[in-house]
Amino acid sequence: MDQVVELSYALDTFYFLVSGALVMWMAAGFSMLEAGMVRAKNTAEILTKNISLYAIACVMYMLMGYSLMYPGDGINAFWPGLPSLLGSADNAAADVIASNGDIYYSNLSDFFFQVVFVATAMSIVSGAVAERMKLWAFLAFAVVMTGFIYPLQGYWNWGGGFLTAESWGIGYVDFAGSGTVHMAGAAAALAGVLLLGARKGKYGDDGSIHAIPGANMPLATLGTFILWLGWFGFNGGSELKLSDVGEANAVALVFVNTNMAAAGGVIAALIAARVLFGKADLTMALNGALAGLVAITAQPLDPSPLLATMIGAIGGVLVVFSIVGLDKMKIDDPVGAISVHGVVGIWGVMAVCLSSADATFIGQLIGVASIFAWVFGASLLTWFIIKKVMGVRVSEEEEYNGVDISECGMEAYPEFTNK
Repeated sequence: MDQVVELSYALDTFYFLVSGALVMWMAAGFSMLEAGMVRAKNTAEILTKNISLYAIACVMYMLMGYSLMYPGDGINAFWPGLPSLLGSADNAAADVIASNGDIYYSNLSDFFFQVVFVATAMSIVSGAVAERMKLWAFLAFAVVMTGFIYPLQGYWNWGGGFLTAESWGIGYVDFAGSGTVHMAGAAAALAGVLLLGARKGKYGDDGSIHAIPGANMPLATLGTFILWLGWFGFNGGSELKLSDVGEANAVALVFVNTNMAAAGGVIAALIAARVLFGKADLTMALNGALAGLVAITAQPLDPSPLLATMIGAIGGVLVVFSIVGLDKMKIDDPVGAISVHGVVGIWGVMAVCLSSADATFIGQLIGVASIFAWVFGASLLTWFIIKKVMGVRVSEEEEYNGVDISECGMEAYPEFTNK
């Protein structure tokens, strides 16, 4: 390599790693958000799930997920070549340069960046099934989701599969994963929630809906800000390089559009909540920020900052109506994850058509349908098998007392517990 290439390699690899670290920090954001949105008696268990799923995602993606998602020469555009459990030596070599046109970076940095995306998708599931699922049933699902279900549909989009293969001509565009990461995680969560059922007391026999407030709104707000920060790595890192003027400017635009979409989501969600409930609902504002971020993730580079703000704002409105609508359908999602990442994830994928000449309405629709059908179907089957083998729901008594004691043997706030 000449000196310029070496410098580009070092800079782009470093940028990839820092972006991955920012996305890894989103694990803290999900942990704090979910810990704040559940009741105090379920806090230790939700935190245990979050740190455990991150570790499982890292190990499973190393063992098989990465090779399944980026196989090189696959059998066909639907199913990549079966990977070795230990991965290939080429993929593991630190001194191998992965090149895509004039983009150079370490393969190991690519693995690190991709593995934190996998953990993000699994984190979405955690909040939706909170307060009534068995810990080990959830972790068993995490093994299958991160090692198999997620990587296969990831291959369809980012690994050269049928959604982006030129020979298929579908023209699907999903820059950083509104569909591949967020909608996929929501589809898995929806399958689990449908099989699991609602929390006790959430819905009355007369059709009434009973609010179950979270225990710590400051913590949930902190988690949202952490996620907002991490999203700059999520979207910015997906540009893949930083080592020339054009790419540096592109990264700057991605950062600006990501930030503006989140801001638009907050404002729109607040207004929608004020119209519907007559109050400024903090939880809707938090979900509005995340909705704006999810909405812009499919294409944060092409829109103008004003259009990005509008895309985020529409996401903020959608998430409010979706949360209300799912409650009316008695689909119990304690943190609103299915609405934020699923409903708005679909909007984000379709919104690409507003700014990208490479995207088509039909192509985006095919992508949404394919990813949702695969992840929802495979997840529903996996949840069903787990239910038959070990059960997925704690007992009614354990749910009433809180899963912290029954699943973890400890309480997050023991000093506030009445004995």
